[in-house]
Amino acid sequence: MGFLTAARQGRKDDAELGKGLWRRAHDRFHRGLDRYHQVLEGVEDEQLYAELVEVANELAGLMERVRVVCVEAQRRSPSEGLDIPGDLAGVHRSLSKAGNSLATTAEAAAMLRLAVGPVPVGAASVRRRAESVFEQVADAERRLAEDAAAGGQPESRSG
Repeated sequence: MGFLTAARQGRKDDAELGKGLWRRAHDRFHRGLDRYHQVLEGVEDEQLYAELVEVANELAGLMERVRVVCVEAQRRSPSEGLDIPGDLAGVHRSLSKAGNSLATTAEAAAMLRLAVGPVPVGAASVRRRAESVFEQVADAERRLAEDAAAGGQPESRSG
């Protein structure tokens, strides 16, 4: 990404995500995804690499969903600090868990990369950890929708 593109993206992120809690949750997930992709660079076993790339592609598909949740949470409960808003605490908790689970997924992939000899179960351990990332992102989406249904602000503006 070029300097000007990065600067524009930074301004867009500031406007949509703020500089507080929701931005941190979004950026943590993004960093975890980057780390997972960095781990792929050192995988020499072709079959294992193919399995890990499949998981990487699935995880990358979550990035836009995480962004949508964070943008909507910022719109409903703007954050410039680290205070967790009570009405969206469950959303934040699920996003935080998703970021942590993504980091452990990258760690599991790194451990496979370092394995000596063939890996008998392939990327099963990585896939198990990735499943928890999917569940936690879905939980954040569900909690955001429940907040809207319970009287929180609507999920999208009409107009």
